[in-house]
Amino acid sequence: MRLAVVASRFNHEIVDAMVQRALDRAKEQGLKVTTVVRVPGTFEIPLAAQRLLERTDVDGVVALGAVITGETKHDEVIMQSAADALMGLELRTGKPIGLGITGPGMTYKQAKARLDAASRAVDAVQSMHDLLRGL
Repeated sequence: MRLAVVASRFNHEIVDAMVQRALDRAKEQGLKVTTVVRVPGTFEIPLAAQRLLERTDVDGVVALGAVITGETKHDEVIMQSAADALMGLELRTGKPIGLGITGPGMTYKQAKARLDAASRAVDAVQSMHDLLRGL
């Protein structure tokens, strides 16, 4: 299986560690990571994922980000928008996307404790890819 990783540069201290966990997990599972793309923020992940899913050398995408709460509900809007867009991409392309974006309503400390969402996103893409091949 060939994966692409799309990760936010926003909150990079956390997301950098998530990217490394995703790459480590892919290697453990014998998956090939064809590319890693860094985008400005979580809001931009779906557009990059769409382009990658159009490629013939990508079987699935792992989306990584950390949406940390602020003084407004902006984190909720960003997270909901990204999740909806990624689900739509899955349905349109027939290729799986692992949602390794943590949040909303999360503090920086909570985000650091949820780094393993990246590994679980890799596992989800692999599981769905295998399941879809059998349908």
